[in-house]
Amino acid sequence: MARRLLQIAVALAVFGAGWVVARAQTPAPDFELMVDAPGGQTNITCVRGCKLMWVERGINPNATATSTFQYACTAPRCSSARVGGWVGQ
Repeated sequence: MARRLLQIAVALAVFGAGWVVARAQTPAPDFELMVDAPGGQTNITCVRGCKLMWVERGINPNATATSTFQYACTAPRCSSARVGGWVGQ
C-alpha cells in the first residue's frame, strides 16, 4: 500500500512539474506589425500573421485587406488613422 501511495505521489509531482514548466513559457505572438512614421507618409506593414485595412469610416465591404497600409497627412498635427487588422496566414 505504501508503495502504491509513493507511486501516485511521484506521478502527481511529475505531472505538476510539467504543468509548471509549460505555463512558464512565453507564447509567441499571433502577428507582427512594423510601423514607419517619418514626416509625411506613414507605412504600416504586417510582417507576419495578419491583414490590414483602413476602417476610419467603417468597414468597406468591397475593400480587400492587405499586408501593407499607407496614409499621409500634410497638416502640422494629424490624428492617427484607424486601421483594422485581421489575424490571417
